[in-house]
Amino acid sequence: MPNSRGHIARNARALATRAVVALSLGLSVTAVAACDACQPKDTKVVAPADEKPTVRLYLVSDLAGALEPCGCVKDQLGGMDHFGALVRAEEARAPAYATVTAGPTFFMDPDLDAQKKSQDVAKAETIADALASVRLAAFAPARNEWANGPQTLETITKKSGAAFLFANASGATTARATVKEIGGVKVGFVGVSSPSKAREGKPLEAVKDGPLAEAVTAGLAELEKQGADVTVLLASVGRGEAKRLADQFPKLLAILVGSPGGAGEANTQAPPAEQVGNVLIVETGNHLQTVGVLDLHVREKSFTFADGTGLEVLRKREALAVRIDELRKKIATWEADPTVAKVDVDARRQELQKLEREREGLEKTAPPSKGSFYRFAMREIRTSLGNDAQMSGKLSGYYKRVNEENKLAFASRLPPAAGKDDATYVGVDACTKCHEDARKVWDGTAHAHAYKTLSDQFKEFNLDCVSCHVTGYEKPGGSTITHVELLKNVQCEVCHGPGSKHERSPKVAMPVPRPQADTCTACHHPPHVHEFDGASKMNLILGKGHGRK
Repeated sequence: MPNSRGHIARNARALATRAVVALSLGLSVTAVAACDACQPKDTKVVAPADEKPTVRLYLVSDLAGALEPCGCVKDQLGGMDHFGALVRAEEARAPAYATVTAGPTFFMDPDLDAQKKSQDVAKAETIADALASVRLAAFAPARNEWANGPQTLETITKKSGAAFLFANASGATTARATVKEIGGVKVGFVGVSSPSKAREGKPLEAVKDGPLAEAVTAGLAELEKQGADVTVLLASVGRGEAKRLADQFPKLLAILVGSPGGAGEANTQAPPAEQVGNVLIVETGNHLQTVGVLDLHVREKSFTFADGTGLEVLRKREALAVRIDELRKKIATWEADPTVAKVDVDARRQELQKLEREREGLEKTAPPSKGSFYRFAMREIRTSLGNDAQMSGKLSGYYKRVNEENKLAFASRLPPAAGKDDATYVGVDACTKCHEDARKVWDGTAHAHAYKTLSDQFKEFNLDCVSCHVTGYEKPGGSTITHVELLKNVQCEVCHGPGSKHERSPKVAMPVPRPQADTCTACHHPPHVHEFDGASKMNLILGKGHGRK
C-alpha cells in the first residue's frame, strides 16, 4: 500500500482493515427511484462536533448523462443543481473534498441517435463542466463515454479537468492512476473498466480492455512510487467483478464500482453497502439519484482507518430508507388523490416522521475514541436540497443553447404525411365547437399548460422534453418539435386519437372513445414520476361533460 512516509511494514495490519468503496453504476431497469441510506436534510455524516473530516469523497455511480429529472412531480431524485447545493452547504464542514465517478458518466446510451447527437454532446459537455465545479478528481469510463468517438471524449475529459483512468486498456495510451492531495492527504486513484462486457459481440474500435488484476497491480505500484497515503479503485466492471477485486486487493481504501455500460432512462435502486473481508462495497443509484459520502478522519497522521459507521447500523439505516422512500411515494400519490381522506394522509405523514427520527438516531453512533476512522453515508439528491446558483447557471446555459440550435436545425421538419384515408390531428379548438363543457374541464388541468412549463425554462425545442408536452408528436398529420402551433399542450387527441374524421362527421367515433388509465403511462413513468396510479390520477382530468355527468 502506498504511503508517503514509508511506513508500509508498520502499517501492514492497518492496510488489511481498510475499506474498499465499490460504487457500482449498474443501469438495470427498475421502475422506481433508488432508495438510499439517508435523506438530504437528515443524513449528514455525523462526527464529533469539534472534528471535521480530513478528507471527504463524493462517490457517484452511473450518472449516465442525467443532467436533471424532468420535474413532473415534486421533490424528485436527481439533478446537478441539487448535488451542487449539497456540496456547497457542506463546504464549511468538509472543505477538503473531491468527487469521483465510475460507470457511464457523460452519455445515457452507448449509441447516439442521429437526430439528438448534437444535443447529447452539448449535454455531456455541460455535465463535464458541472462536475468540474464540484472538483471531479477522476473517473473510470464505461462504454457510453465513446458514444460520439474518442475525439469528443478527449474534449469532454479536458473540460471536466479530471483524470481519465483506464488501467487495463490496450490499443490506446491511457492513464492507470493519479494522486490528488486533498486536505493534506495524498489520495491515490486507480481506474479499470470492462466496456467489452456492455455490448457483447460489438467491441469498441477505439480501445480494448485487458485483464483487470494485472492492471490494478500496476496501478497500485505507480501510486506507491508517488507516495499515496490511501488508495481508491474506480471500477466500471459491475458489482460481482468488484467484489472479486476486493478479495484480491484488501489493502485498498475504496473501490468505486460502476457498470461497464448501459442504456435507457430507467432508474436503478442502490443495493445495500456490504463488506468483503474488511473491504466496504458501495453502490449508488444511477442518474445522480444518490451520492455516497465517504469521510476520512485522520488522527495522529495514521492512515489506518477503523470503521466509524458500523455495517449493521448501515444495514438498519438502509432498511429504514427503503420504508421511508416507499412511504414518501405513497404520500405523494395520496396527496394528489381527492378520494383519499386528509386524516389518512396525515397519519402517513406522522408515520414518516417517526421513521425519519429512528433513522436519525442511528446516524449518531459515536466514532472510535482513538485512531483514524472513516464514516460512510448515502445522500439522496432531491429538489428539497435547493439549487446551487453556479450549477443552475450552467444548466440554464445548456437549455438556451440547445433551444436555439434545435429551433434552427429543425425549422423545416414536418410531421409524417397521413394517408388519404387516415385521420389527422385538428387541435383542441376544433373539439371545443361541440364539447364546451369538456373544454372547461381541460382548461383547469395541468395538461392545458404543459407547453408553457417548457417555454418558461427554454425547453420547448428540447428533444428530451417536447414529446410529452404536445399533441400528436411525430405522428402522421400531427406535430414536430417546430411545427406545433395548433397542437401545443396535452390536448384531447393525445388520449382520444386524431379527430379529423369525427370533426367532419360526428357520427364517426373517435379512435379511442373512452381512454384507459394505461394510456397515461406513455409519459407518466419512471424516472419522470415516483410511481403512477393511473386510475386515481384520471380523477384529476375528469369533470362534468368530460367523463362525468
